[in-house]
Amino acid sequence: MAKRKRDVADSGVSLKAARTQKEQVLSIPKPARRGEVLASKSKDEAARLPVNGKVNGAAKEASTSISGSSDMTTVQVITGSYERVLHGFTAAFPQSLVTRQEATKETEEPKVSFADNFLFNAHASAIRCLALSPLSDESSKVTLATGATDERINLYSLSTAPSKPSKSKPTLPTLHGNTISENSRNKELGSLLHHSSSITALYFPTRSKLLSSAEDSTIAIVRTRDWTPLSTIKAPIPTPQGRPSGDTAAPGEVPSGINDFAVHPSMKLMVSVSKGEKSMRLWNLVTGKKAGVLNFGREILTAVGEGRFGTGEGRKVAWDKEGEEFAVAFERGVAVFGIDCKAKGKVEPTPRTKLHQMKYLSSDSSSNILAVSTEDGRLLFYDTSSTTPLSESNKDDIPPCALVAQLGGPAAGITQRIKDFEVLSVDIGFLIVTGSSDGTVRPWFIQHTDLDSPKRTANPEEGFTAKQIGKPIGTYSTNSRITCLKAFIMTGKAEDAEEEEEVVVEDKSDDSSSGSDSNSE
Repeated sequence: MAKRKRDVADSGVSLKAARTQKEQVLSIPKPARRGEVLASKSKDEAARLPVNGKVNGAAKEASTSISGSSDMTTVQVITGSYERVLHGFTAAFPQSLVTRQEATKETEEPKVSFADNFLFNAHASAIRCLALSPLSDESSKVTLATGATDERINLYSLSTAPSKPSKSKPTLPTLHGNTISENSRNKELGSLLHHSSSITALYFPTRSKLLSSAEDSTIAIVRTRDWTPLSTIKAPIPTPQGRPSGDTAAPGEVPSGINDFAVHPSMKLMVSVSKGEKSMRLWNLVTGKKAGVLNFGREILTAVGEGRFGTGEGRKVAWDKEGEEFAVAFERGVAVFGIDCKAKGKVEPTPRTKLHQMKYLSSDSSSNILAVSTEDGRLLFYDTSSTTPLSESNKDDIPPCALVAQLGGPAAGITQRIKDFEVLSVDIGFLIVTGSSDGTVRPWFIQHTDLDSPKRTANPEEGFTAKQIGKPIGTYSTNSRITCLKAFIMTGKAEDAEEEEEVVVEDKSDDSSSGSDSNSE
């Protein structure tokens, strides 16, 4: 009888040891509880565990190889649409494309990977404008402001660091086929309701101030620290002119509101254009009062294609980098003014087409390059410092600016209107992101040498035959009608995804009971 008990005990010990060895081979390590030390972990496994929010040794190298942040440049793109959709996605392309001349050869085709960050109905009506606060080395976040026809200004905080793929979360399948990469550091801040009409333009002159204009003929200045409106600049409602007899519209129902405004680089002067006015207004930002009014004469309106039945109102305004000149865009042309508010040049695309957006390129060269997007899918580059001298018979006319080159258009197989675009400066050129009304976003790359050439003269007969520049590096479809677009290069470093720690309440009774059971065994 004693021998039988001893044999059973020996077999039990061997079975327990085998079971323990099998569990060590096949078991999956469980996450540690808060305050618990894993004494059974080996040194290799401990090296992969996060310590104080950081990753040690092999884990850090593995995360770098997964994200590819050292070899990739990531651009955050945000689009607004008529469908009230605010869409944010990232475009990652090889960094060699913008850092080495050899990487721009036509034989090399960079592979761009797109990933969706957020997609939701941000407003109750169509989104009209977007604004991004300036990037800062002290902060890894930027503020995004969106304006729509629902009188609201929504505010969001976006991270400048690209999100890293998480191993713990599985990849979700999508009907559209796009990769989803959510960033937990993107947050919603709230809404501003200090305007009583549709928002038309937004601008961050600094990280501490936000300027907004609306169709209620006001420009508001908001402090970003606590989002408190500091002051409001009121523009007069224009007097109705040329209204037909028998018009039954109410006295207040005339075209009114701020179309656009532009702040001087010195932050002391601002230019605005309004609906129903054939003029532009200068504002002193130091005192917040009107500094002057400049009426558009007949020679200016005729030069930019505003005929007898045209509205004659400015649609867009933009200052150059140095603040020595500014441009006012009309429906089919652009007038360039000097710091003395005298017209020095004009831009009139041929064949005639409608203009949607314009921006100055911040180049180190002495020439000022103005980029203009058109209805027929072209992005035209004009040298505003190079104009054609006029003859004695046309001495009173405004000289045209020289057309440097064009991007897109029928020559590149693009016929949809470019509603908005963004110009990003890189090492050897510019990265231009265009948004078409059919929902297609196209990033392009151009070099500085493409815009540098000897002194040019304007040739009205160039039209579609102008020099074609730009290298397309990808195409992304948002499936919505784009109205506005913003983009910035994500300068932050990719951090590890912050995993939420589970709070586990330890039950001492279970531990004591398990201990007693083990002792009894």
